[in-house]
Amino acid sequence: MNLLVIVLPVAVVLTIAYFTYGRVLSRLLRLDAKRPTPAVELRDDLDYLPIEPKFLFPQHFSAIAAAGPIVGPILAGLYFGWLPALIWIVVGSIFIGGVHDMMALVASIRHKARSIAEVVRDHMTPRSYILFLTFVWLALVYIIVAFTDITAQAFIGEQTLENGEKVTGGGIATSSLLYLALPIVMGLLLRFTKLSLNLATIIFVPLVGVAIWLGQSYPLDLAAWLDISEKQAHKVWDVALLAYCLVAAVVPVWMLLQPRGHLGGYFLYAALAAAAVGLLFGRETVAYPAFTGWTSAAGGALFPMLFITIACGACSGFHSLIASGTTSKQLRTETDARPIGYGAMLLEALVATVSLCCVMVLAPDSPLAMSEKPNLIYAQGIGGMLAPTGISATLAVSFALMAFTTFVYDTLDVCTRLGRYIIQELLGTHNAMGKWVGTLLTAGVPLFFVMQTAYDASGKEIPIWKMFWALFGASNQLLAALTLLGVTVWLWRTRRAMWVWFVTGIPTVVMYVMSTWALVQIIGAKLQGDRYWYYDVVTWVAVVLVALAALMLVEAVRVLWNLRTPPPPAARGAVAAS
Repeated sequence: MNLLVIVLPVAVVLTIAYFTYGRVLSRLLRLDAKRPTPAVELRDDLDYLPIEPKFLFPQHFSAIAAAGPIVGPILAGLYFGWLPALIWIVVGSIFIGGVHDMMALVASIRHKARSIAEVVRDHMTPRSYILFLTFVWLALVYIIVAFTDITAQAFIGEQTLENGEKVTGGGIATSSLLYLALPIVMGLLLRFTKLSLNLATIIFVPLVGVAIWLGQSYPLDLAAWLDISEKQAHKVWDVALLAYCLVAAVVPVWMLLQPRGHLGGYFLYAALAAAAVGLLFGRETVAYPAFTGWTSAAGGALFPMLFITIACGACSGFHSLIASGTTSKQLRTETDARPIGYGAMLLEALVATVSLCCVMVLAPDSPLAMSEKPNLIYAQGIGGMLAPTGISATLAVSFALMAFTTFVYDTLDVCTRLGRYIIQELLGTHNAMGKWVGTLLTAGVPLFFVMQTAYDASGKEIPIWKMFWALFGASNQLLAALTLLGVTVWLWRTRRAMWVWFVTGIPTVVMYVMSTWALVQIIGAKLQGDRYWYYDVVTWVAVVLVALAALMLVEAVRVLWNLRTPPPPAARGAVAAS
């Protein structure tokens, strides 16, 4: 079966969902293009600035996508087969992930573009606010750990392609450093010259391609340069990436975050376009089983592990932080919430589907499938799709690996910046000292974890990212559940309409059940398989996450219980506008 037979129907279904269910959501939320958004009302050209959707979309898309819709679908496809993964990607993105993102964005703009945590504080309790912030910070730490280590892995060693050509990790590292330099130059030019954003896009997007091409010619091989082992080089890159996070979280957003997000969005478009060309003209067919069983030695039980292995691409709590953190401050009109909030999530589902295709073409017993290295599987999958176009295999694989690391950069610096905000809020320190303390804590705690050595149940050494992926997925999905819970309370307080329980209530229950179930399984596996579990940080963090989620649920039930009776007419009229 040709891959196009699978991808094309998925694209059609997602498109139909955007124009049907997306429109329903817009009507339920009463989106009004004439109602001023915070970006317009509070415009300061620093944080609050209305941006046209064609520019805001790539920025938002690159921030939410990252490597999640690549790593998760590939791992889930390897563990359980591609069909369960595909079903969850499509159904989850339409009815849960897209709803989550759009609701978080609208909730934020209806509250002066404040964070989803502050929305929770307004409509639940101050205690809920503290619990939510603590949970979010822990989730951000594990996102940083997982994505830092998996990116560092891409910068070492080399892989030999089927035609004998080699792609070096050092070359990818060089391309990545060049890529990081480009948005800085672009940001400076936009800030201090009359260069327009359109012209900057025309100039700098092609330069990203030049960086990819130059990388393999001038590889930055740390193992050879420093005369150390690849394992040691991996750790050095971990430290270097966290140092980048430290710097990126404190420099002005115009210098790095905004131009990098803009370039990253177009890079995502290019990756999707490359996959589309490969699918249209390629001859790749499905070789991997559609279903491999209800359990996997590496992935655990399909229920609930499938739903946390695939986070981004189906539903991701991290998206609510982006939607209510930066995107809501730049939304030009309320009606832009549908393409930015709902549309971007559906496009990410398409990215996840393409990633899953990279598993579909593998033979079950192939060395690449057995390696369980998502970045290499994705790179060689995209390279194989592009082979019929005549593009060099080395360049195609380098492009895919570079795309992978580009997506990660977008997440790493945003997560560190958001973590800094949370620490400042929790400590009440909003001065320069608070900024540095918050940043050092948010980047320093992941440093402790990436310097550890991880082992699986059989005692075999494994990459740090692999040990933390399940915990990252569970905490990320539980964050989505908490966001949906807060949005449900807000909507019920302001609308008292039964549709609230179906549109956001059911997704809340699904995400709560699957994520807490997964965390309990992670804790149980640690208790049974590790006699020294009480020394294991992952075990204790999982316990803390379950406790925080339980306390949040108690707070929500208390608030909803007190809302059993309708508000008086005067109060009902006051909240309707929110």
